[in-house]
Amino acid sequence: MKILGIDPGFGRIGWGVIEKRGSNWHVVDFGCIETSAKLEFVERLAQLHREVVDLIKKYKPELMAVEELFFFKNVTTAIQVGQARGAILLAAVNNGVAVNEFTPLQIKQAMTGYGRAEKGQMQKMVAMLLGIKGKIKSDDAADALAVALTAGQCLWVKRKIKNCR
Repeated sequence: MKILGIDPGFGRIGWGVIEKRGSNWHVVDFGCIETSAKLEFVERLAQLHREVVDLIKKYKPELMAVEELFFFKNVTTAIQVGQARGAILLAAVNNGVAVNEFTPLQIKQAMTGYGRAEKGQMQKMVAMLLGIKGKIKSDDAADALAVALTAGQCLWVKRKIKNCR
């Protein structure tokens, strides 16, 4: 089972691919998609869409996990991130990849047991769970890996509950 986690945005989009081997999740790859502020917004969305499709074709995930919008002080930014999420979700649906969505609170709860965890706590937990030595340099990529791990935990819980008697 492979999961592609996405931390959406339109300037920097974090992504991370994890794979289940045995009883543990392992990191396959991670990084960031960056779009240039010099491009028109619609061109940035098109680039984002193309690059997410490329990730899907390269890694062939069975599931994509995407962070939901939670709260933005700037309405314009929230609308733009929402549009970027639309391009990301469209890439998944058009390529036959199932999608799970999680709020930041759900992700923090799944990773640390505390819904108000700090970024540093989250990064340490993600690195520990995936066996990554040292700090993950990109916050966006670390967040994407956390989203993917949250989806992986949800799959485990669903299977355990389904098999309960």
